[in-house]
Amino acid sequence: MIPLSLYLHFPWCIQKCPYCDFNSHKNNEALYKPYIEGLVNDVVTILPYIWGRNIHSIFIGGGTPSLMPPELLERLFSDLRTYLNFDPNIEITMEANPGTVDRSYFKAYREIGVNRLSIGVQSLNNEQLTKIGRIHDRDEAIRAIETAHEAGFDEINCDLMFGLPGQSLAGAMGDLNGVIAMNPTHISHYQLTLEPNTYFYRYEPELPRDETIEAMQLEGYETLAKAGFEHYEVSAFAKKGSQCTHNTNYWEFGDYLGIGAGAHGKITMMGERHVLRTQMEKHPRTFVEASSAERLTINKVEKEDLLFEFFLNVLRLKRGVPVEYWEERTFLPFSLIEARVADLKARGLLVDRNDRLQASERGFLFANQILTEFLEE
Repeated sequence: MIPLSLYLHFPWCIQKCPYCDFNSHKNNEALYKPYIEGLVNDVVTILPYIWGRNIHSIFIGGGTPSLMPPELLERLFSDLRTYLNFDPNIEITMEANPGTVDRSYFKAYREIGVNRLSIGVQSLNNEQLTKIGRIHDRDEAIRAIETAHEAGFDEINCDLMFGLPGQSLAGAMGDLNGVIAMNPTHISHYQLTLEPNTYFYRYEPELPRDETIEAMQLEGYETLAKAGFEHYEVSAFAKKGSQCTHNTNYWEFGDYLGIGAGAHGKITMMGERHVLRTQMEKHPRTFVEASSAERLTINKVEKEDLLFEFFLNVLRLKRGVPVEYWEERTFLPFSLIEARVADLKARGLLVDRNDRLQASERGFLFANQILTEFLEE
């Protein structure tokens, strides 16, 4: 059975960061309660598509989910457990902004069942944090990680960016070593990118030179490896046993329910042998005002899209996936990709193994080159 995850979107923030292209909106506490009720109604609406399947992981993203009062989260999870089968070893992650940390909230989240916290540190340099529009400072970031440990979280991820405006190599490594010293079990270490429909895209800041950014990345790899973090995905590094179950399911082309404003999901219909994509209404106010049927769109994924989406995800994993995942999760014959896979192996971009679809060390660095091979039939 293909694993099934649940993504819950909480769309509100104190303020929008200039680099952020996620579906986030200015905080509106008046909508919290009807929004949470809407999440539960949407789960009920989508139940017929997932009867009998366990939920292996939950990720509460945003926005800033750590704005959510614990009593609302407790109500949400009580209702979710009524309708969904939680796996006994379920991983439940919540994103947290260091600028919204409340010690009592963290403790309550842990008691409700959240067992993994993802903290948006981004930098430990106050000047850098100001430049990228974060609402927290260095001390608040450190305090957030300490508070997570004190609240009983054994699994803590820290998001950390490099290539920030005006950042030096020494500054980037100082951030990384500072976060490592706080003893998280997982670090998402990724380059700042200028995404369309963001402030930084319209008003481009002065970023470090390409060679400096490359040095930040390569030295970052080395620093993380020496600290005992395995590089298992493009920008994900984990201590032994602490890889993110939820994100790994995405990258293995598993299934997930996307619930909340702007969320999208993927559901494999084994009996009908096709894959469905779900999409939710984007704006939180419209989301609240619409019925579940009105805000949910479901479409069948076409063959050419399946081909590209499969490789777009699985090539992010350094270990790749078992070759049988191709037919199991796309319902397409291996003959459709056999010649292209053989050619990529001959060019040294895929590992020459019959049991896995896996990028080589060189292929991992040039994944976009591999993807172009699967853009058309």
